[in-house]
Amino acid sequence: MPITGRDLIALLVADGWAVVRRANHGLFMVKWDPSINALRTTIVPDYTQDLKPGTLGRILSPTQTGLGAQGLRRLQQNRG
Repeated sequence: MPITGRDLIALLVADGWAVVRRANHGLFMVKWDPSINALRTTIVPDYTQDLKPGTLGRILSPTQTGLGAQGLRRLQQNRG
């Protein structure tokens, strides 16, 4: 499921993630997760090219966004 960094950023913002700051390598994003009572954080590369599978997998992992592949598909379906 190829997706660009910018498309992923747009999906995360629509899901309630906030951009905290821009770094040379991407955008630092945060979201409060009441299910774990903690702030989730991730850095998404601000690329127009498709993200590498390992990079995307790490961003979607339980330690970062916690979305997984199913969560990404849900966001894409809700978007349009």
